[in-house]
Amino acid sequence: MIQRSLQDWLDYLERLHPTAIDMGLDRCREVATRLGLTRPAPQVVTVTGTNGKGSTCAFIAQMLAGQDKKVGVYSSPHLLRYNERVRINGADASDTALCEAFEAVERARGSVSLTYFEMGTLAAFWLFERGVLDAVVLEVGLGGRLDAVNLVDADVAVVTNIGLDHAEWLGNTRESVALEKAGIFRCAKPAVCGDPAPPESLLESAARSAVPLLVRGRDFDLVREAGCWHWRGQDGAGNLLELRNLPILALPLENAALALQAFALLEPSWQPERLTESLQNARVTGRLDRRAIRWQGRDLSILLDVGHNPHAAAYLAQQLQAQPKRGRRLAVFGLLADKDLAGVIDALMPVVDSWAVAPLASSRSRPAAELSETLMERGASVSIYPGVSQALEGQCDQASEKDEILLFGSFYCVAEALDWLDRHAANGGQSIGG
Repeated sequence: MIQRSLQDWLDYLERLHPTAIDMGLDRCREVATRLGLTRPAPQVVTVTGTNGKGSTCAFIAQMLAGQDKKVGVYSSPHLLRYNERVRINGADASDTALCEAFEAVERARGSVSLTYFEMGTLAAFWLFERGVLDAVVLEVGLGGRLDAVNLVDADVAVVTNIGLDHAEWLGNTRESVALEKAGIFRCAKPAVCGDPAPPESLLESAARSAVPLLVRGRDFDLVREAGCWHWRGQDGAGNLLELRNLPILALPLENAALALQAFALLEPSWQPERLTESLQNARVTGRLDRRAIRWQGRDLSILLDVGHNPHAAAYLAQQLQAQPKRGRRLAVFGLLADKDLAGVIDALMPVVDSWAVAPLASSRSRPAAELSETLMERGASVSIYPGVSQALEGQCDQASEKDEILLFGSFYCVAEALDWLDRHAANGGQSIGG
């Protein structure tokens, strides 16, 4: 077989299947059988939902690692490097390991056509099995029922929340979306839902399969106080568990509470000090991700967030409103064409003073002129730039040290900003425009 670099493999995978998305498990299951894949680890947690999957996975993985377990995490999409999608014991998979896994899947698939995501999922499972792990946390790529991740039976299924996104695949009602996400449930295996008002279709799916479903606000919950928060939940036997005076975290507390409940169902060990430390150590690049830079003699603050739908935008706005505001908030914004533009910007209009809009590095990008027009109809102050990097530089140029720059709207947007920040740091913190 021809020796390929990781980039060679990724280029090849993009051309391998006639469509980027092809829902269904039959093709993946056949290749998994040929590979001899059985179960990626003794303990499996599968996480689906409209928003918050990344931070929930990070919390669960960190808590499992805090119990001295070997843990794998599979997530998507990546921001800068494909390697981010497969993590073992906190480290990204190497190029060599990924190439070896892709070669194994390619040999096994024969004439079976697989999508980019399906190849990646099977490669991740192959690496996890060979890593002799104790547990894996698997993030669903799209929906749940027909997603390649759903090949594996989860010990605990997690649904973060249920909103409208990917309507062409999941339907345009919360009921239809919930039904797809409930596809990760397994008969008599526990599930946890972070949505305090889940659609009836989710509850009915759980009841049909005798799934013990724990819902936030009913079976577990969190309470915020000044400078701390408290959690209550239950173990697998229904016994009450509590954690009090937990420190405020960098990531959403709702997802931390959800992860704690999932962990409580998976693990009999309950060590409050270890759990607290694990929660504090959890990080997700690009999610409420604050960076400080030196720009033209000024110390500036940049907040990155991959939120790209109304639910995520509303949560981001809520977090911003809860923070004391020292100066202006200057937004850098790009959005894909299939996202709800009005729903996203309406949520953030009250907390943004100035907008810089730009097209994303994707054929699916919404034109900057359309972003600008929609914002101007709402009375916003808007500037148009040819790209995210230029928009970010433009906002840095006009920002004072009291201002905050907010960059959001897409993984593409955050990825370009992260690349720009890396180049800025490599340039000694000097301006890199021009």
